[in-house]
Amino acid sequence: MTTVLPVRAPGAATSLRPAGDERSTAGSPAGRARQMLGHLVPWLVRGAMGVAVLAFAVLAVGPHLLGYRTMTMLTASMAPEIEPGDITVATPIDVTGLTEGMVITYHMPVGDHSLVTHRVVSVDHAEDGSVTVQTKGDANDAIDPWTAGLEGDTVYQVRAVIPEFGHLVQLLRTPVVSQVLLYGAPALLAGWLLMTIWRPTHDENEEVRP
Repeated sequence: MTTVLPVRAPGAATSLRPAGDERSTAGSPAGRARQMLGHLVPWLVRGAMGVAVLAFAVLAVGPHLLGYRTMTMLTASMAPEIEPGDITVATPIDVTGLTEGMVITYHMPVGDHSLVTHRVVSVDHAEDGSVTVQTKGDANDAIDPWTAGLEGDTVYQVRAVIPEFGHLVQLLRTPVVSQVLLYGAPALLAGWLLMTIWRPTHDENEEVRP
């Protein structure tokens, strides 16, 4: 079998792609910017959705399924172990197993009885089964000016610290960000999905006519 190969005549000009074909060049700066934005937006959406899902799982689902509690540290009384804006994860333990050195979260017996997270410096187990403790913040110079009686059979011991996550939680709770997430995130996700479905595709091996 004889194969006939096309031979370009001497002096014949090589056909070039039309000037308007973006595939013939690296593209204009505006075109490159659009291309970079097209690649960046999906990852931003995925990242935002991933953070939202993680925050929901840790703060809303986990405590109900696993029984732990989370609290955002507001002061520097436990620095540097727990800084303001960190989130503590505490699990319940039997109050009879409480010992010095543990970091616990409990209601202070003075003022507005708000929650406090401090280290136990002394424990008193009375004969009637009641337990009283004295605590101190690691960054404080003095022991807390009260003796707290622990009610119930359990107390919450801090097991883990999530650095800086509380700042994100507080940001998500602001009215402006909440509205943006409520309406903007679904709209952005829907737009990205539509772009993915309707984005025109080009065959790299497609013949380009002059």
